[in-house]
Amino acid sequence: LSAHARIHLVDPLGYLDLVSALRAARLVLTDSGGIQEEAPTFGTPVLVLRGVTERPEGIEAGVARLVGTDRDRIVEEAVRLLTDDEAHGAMAGARNPYGDGRAGERIADVLVSALTGAPRTTGPWEGP
Repeated sequence: LSAHARIHLVDPLGYLDLVSALRAARLVLTDSGGIQEEAPTFGTPVLVLRGVTERPEGIEAGVARLVGTDRDRIVEEAVRLLTDDEAHGAMAGARNPYGDGRAGERIADVLVSALTGAPRTTGPWEGP
């Protein structure tokens, strides 16, 4: 796989490099629970290379798919998502069950409101 110019097999990345890679990727294959949560923030579909996951909400929401460890199944699912724009779009556009990426903004808004009495400008996250 490493001979293919558009496939990157990487050692663990620092957080900023990870975020950059997830944002640029068309598809992520991983066994990491943390990456299963992070990739959907960028609309990047995830294939989970495990038999079970501790992050079932991603599977249920459609942002991730549990494919196991069988090589043929992994290749089949990856090729499908890389060549079928409709299948890719369905996963990339599914609602992220882990949030909308605006938690920091909401926290700052609550603090400003509590400290100054100013009205809040952000609403709560409308989860899945």
